[in-house]
Amino acid sequence: MSHGNQETTLKDKIQDALKGALKRQQRVEVSTLRLLLSEIKYAEIAQQKSADDGKVLDVIAREAKRRRESIEAFRKGNRGDLVEQEEAELAILMSYLPKQVSREEIMAAAREAMDTVGARSPSDKGKVMAQLMPQLKGKADGREVSEIVSELLAAR
Repeated sequence: MSHGNQETTLKDKIQDALKGALKRQQRVEVSTLRLLLSEIKYAEIAQQKSADDGKVLDVIAREAKRRRESIEAFRKGNRGDLVEQEEAELAILMSYLPKQVSREEIMAAAREAMDTVGARSPSDKGKVMAQLMPQLKGKADGREVSEIVSELLAAR
């Protein structure tokens, strides 16, 4: 639904990558990108409009989180074969996310957000997260951000 400007969206990039992966018979990439595109489609149906890059990033981040959780579970269950598969899928998903920020960068952003909202105690965590997460969208794992904010608030 673009108005004249034919800018390539993240969704277009993923669709093009899928075509390339099909040609090269990259099985894991094909299955990962197919799944990703169907998740994007579900999101579009749910919101009844085309997914913009922000929404697509949300979907990719959610899928990456699922892979991380699976990797953890499979490691505990000594399923190295499945860990490998999930890690390969995670790597593909991560290639579409912005460069991930370091723990130090998250801490710096968290301190800034805490100052902005005037956070004094752990009970202010919700306000801090609301301020912080939009800045880190797609660039950091929400669980890690949450842990860092909790640590910093506990130390205040």
